Amino acid sequence: MNIILADYNRNNLLPFTFMRPVAAIRCGILTIAEKWEKLSENSCSFITENYLSAKFPLKKAADNLVVNGAVLINEKLYSEIMTLENGQVMVKGDMVLAIRTSSADIGDFSKIDYDESIETDLEIDVLSYPWDIFRLNEKAVSDDFVMITKGRKSAAVDADTTLINPSQIFIEESAKVQCAVINASAGPVYIGAHAEVMEGSLIRGPFALCEHATLKMGAKIYGATTIGPHCKIGGEVSNSVVFGFSNKAHDGFLGNSVVAEWCNLGADTNNSNLKNNYGIVKCYNYEKKDYISTGLQFCGLMMADHSKAAINTMFNTGTVVGVAANVFGGGFPPKYIPSFAWGGFGDEQFQLDKAVELAREVYKRRNLDFDKTEEAILNHVNGLELILPSE
Repeated sequence: MNIILADYNRNNLLPFTFMRPVAAIRCGILTIAEKWEKLSENSCSFITENYLSAKFPLKKAADNLVVNGAVLINEKLYSEIMTLENGQVMVKGDMVLAIRTSSADIGDFSKIDYDESIETDLEIDVLSYPWDIFRLNEKAVSDDFVMITKGRKSAAVDADTTLINPSQIFIEESAKVQCAVINASAGPVYIGAHAEVMEGSLIRGPFALCEHATLKMGAKIYGATTIGPHCKIGGEVSNSVVFGFSNKAHDGFLGNSVVAEWCNLGADTNNSNLKNNYGIVKCYNYEKKDYISTGLQFCGLMMADHSKAAINTMFNTGTVVGVAANVFGGGFPPKYIPSFAWGGFGDEQFQLDKAVELAREVYKRRNLDFDKTEEAILNHVNGLELILPSE
């Protein structure tokens, strides 16, 4: 069966869907697409925006399962969806979860015809807004941990590392852990292949350190936190998700936050995750072009791909930063910083040619090529009209 991951609610998930389909968002240990590929043991394709299709193509077949890319799939829901027959759709209330179809007309998820609707009784976790990524991360890490570690045995650690509740700790053979304290009493801890936990690190689960990622010396990590592939993280982090290839290598606090790929937080950068009046946090919403309530008392920084923050940057509660913004200057930056902002306090722009040059250099440091496909995506995002709101 050919599995196709369809964008759902992508405008409400901006800025994290500027550079990727909804299903390429990381929540838990894996991205949503990686969860499907792990469960199905097959590669998946995407229904997404045209400008992303070169990197995330759509593949059609005679037997297609088109699924809602914003739903956090787990083993129970996967098993139920896989019982669908051709022409059947699975729903939860008025939300479509998956459609099995032989139709070739599947370019628009919302317009696919079906013959029979089946309602699931399972609880469904879906990414509706950016802050859901960290809000749902605890359950997602736990579900992914079970899926990834089933039937496998964790690598041993040296006696200089303390493990609390070791049955809920899994360390890949190629990972390196020295002189750390890992406490899985409140949730599982996964240390990925070729990852490194440096000496003095203190970790509380649920926590995932993905492949080739590094926790710097003395890092303090509270759950539920995910550090994606090839990241370097230091200082204090709580209930946050970093997608991958991003750095927060020095001291400073990151809490109740989401940071996408290719970002860098300078030394002693901090974010507030709680208002002084303990009120509900509002965040900028691209769909409404205004601030909306998150319904959360704790909400920190939402930073999209390729954005950078200078040393000692202070982000306020519920700050949203677009793509390729370069944030610097004294005081608190605005709570909404548009893509390609330069400084973040005025109308000055980070020029596209300079942003491309920087991205190319950053990719090169990881032995990767910022190719024409990547450049075209960044160029398209640069051309999108973003309206600066009044708070």
